[in-house]
Amino acid sequence: MSDAAPGSHRRPAIEKVKADREIIIPEGHRRGEQMTLGQRVMYRFLWWVVQIVARTYFRLSITGQDKVPASGAFIVSPIHRSNLDTPVVAAITRRRLRYMGKESLWKSRFGAWFLTTAGGFPVERASADRAALRASLEVLERGEPLVMFPEGTRQFGPTVQELFEGPAYLAIRTQCPIVPVGIGGTERALGKGMKFPRPAKITIVVGDPLMPPPKGETGRVSRRATRELTARLGAEIQRLFDEAQARAGHPNRVAG
Repeated sequence: MSDAAPGSHRRPAIEKVKADREIIIPEGHRRGEQMTLGQRVMYRFLWWVVQIVARTYFRLSITGQDKVPASGAFIVSPIHRSNLDTPVVAAITRRRLRYMGKESLWKSRFGAWFLTTAGGFPVERASADRAALRASLEVLERGEPLVMFPEGTRQFGPTVQELFEGPAYLAIRTQCPIVPVGIGGTERALGKGMKFPRPAKITIVVGDPLMPPPKGETGRVSRRATRELTARLGAEIQRLFDEAQARAGHPNRVAG
């Protein structure tokens, strides 16, 4: 994993992905750097829609919301059991959370505008981890909160799966905290293979921010520190997930 600073040049508004395919990135929105008044209004509208639906249809409750930093960059690291996790986790703060998405989703002008408004930013699918870390680093260095599901893709079951080290690496690199989050009930509400969500209770439990260790004397991020912080994060997410599931009325039961 390279510790070199990512390029800061602005790319053109329309970029080629593959032959005969284009992605559209509005001016000033490569990483969502600018927000027009219309986008600010739309984001606030979407945020309230999520709040209303979650608190009525899913009876959402949030514990530990006061632990979410009110300013500065931080990484939100939730458990990931459902497609509902992405919109629901936005309820923990009024600040705009940022999410990475595969750049092929940015194929229309309205789609690009809407996804950017909702907090998304494009990442090259082909270059995977390196591009994602570089893009995420830009977001954090601007002082914005970033959502990274440390299990990577959506998982299932009561046990936290092996975590990738991206959140820990970025936390140490930028010296920003990781906010672990347990989400209970979303797999029951909209699990894998379900087409429509059912009105299952959803709970969110926010943990204490995990502060990263300082970088080494050379300013580089050590592999050992990254692994140790990842292990701490995994243990905390498991604890919060267990609590969230219990609060949702469906305690985790791990086969022993």
